[in-house]
Amino acid sequence: MRAFRGSFKKKNGEIRDMNFVKLQDLPEAFLSSLVKNTSPKRKLGEGMELVWDIDISDFRIFNFKSVVGGLTEYNYSGSVSKNNITISEEDG
Repeated sequence: MRAFRGSFKKKNGEIRDMNFVKLQDLPEAFLSSLVKNTSPKRKLGEGMELVWDIDISDFRIFNFKSVVGGLTEYNYSGSVSKNNITISEEDG
């Protein structure tokens, strides 16, 4: 699946490095197994996007407006998992 590596400056000035997958690139079965709440979506600020952080296996927000050094796109061939639900690229 398509993934990205990038860094951005957080509001407190710290730099956050992330390997992430955009939600639209996650396998549908995996995403639907985690999304339980159907209440109205939280509105994110301009340039902010909810993504799946590969390294910590959880949702995080990436700030595209404060990217440091650019983004690298790559093909992630591993699996994504959370709460004993694991989906590999072949499953998606």
